[in-house]
Amino acid sequence: MTTGDPSTYYYRRNSAAANYQGDQIEKIDLSDVKLAHLSGIFAALSDKSLTAFKRLNQRLIEANILTTFDPNLRPALWNTQAEMIRVTNELAKHSQVILPGVNEGEVLMGSRDPEEIADFYLDQGVETQVVVVKTGTAGAFIKTKAGRIIRVPGFHVDQVVDTVGAGDGFAVGLITALLEGKSLVDAAKRGNAIGALAVQSPGDNDGYPTPEQLERFINNVGG
Repeated sequence: MTTGDPSTYYYRRNSAAANYQGDQIEKIDLSDVKLAHLSGIFAALSDKSLTAFKRLNQRLIEANILTTFDPNLRPALWNTQAEMIRVTNELAKHSQVILPGVNEGEVLMGSRDPEEIADFYLDQGVETQVVVVKTGTAGAFIKTKAGRIIRVPGFHVDQVVDTVGAGDGFAVGLITALLEGKSLVDAAKRGNAIGALAVQSPGDNDGYPTPEQLERFINNVGG
């Protein structure tokens, strides 16, 4: 495989997640939650899941819990592209950290320029404090509400096997680092590293490393 971008099929219609009721959100105990990662996929599954998504996000805001939001665009799950764009951008307004990729930025707001993407979400965001734009092999572009700009280079890989899972791997790295109190730079660096490892293996998460493997990769390859 040379492109690393295999066809993906979705079998989510009438799944358990698609039938999740909004009132079930009220039963979730958030007392020990430090961070919540939200995905546009769940919002796309059905009207019920979208309602549940919105209520969960509202509860997280009320509880002062840090939220990250990955658009995770899956056009096949939406009725129309226009609906996908409108709803995804509306949901993004209410998350503190937004994680779009450059390809998603082009679809959602019409530009592949990382700073233009970041500015779009910072300007429209009600809760948004940070936008982390995934820029592929270039790494990550970060802009904060205060105007700080950070560019974190990616990691070189010799062969891309399967790109599926790279974005989620980036989120894993960023989120775990933030939970450990690390800086945005270190968090994005960890995200870049896990994303780089992910694309070198087939499957969604086969390439995700143990902490020891991650440390060894960062030390050996650099960023």
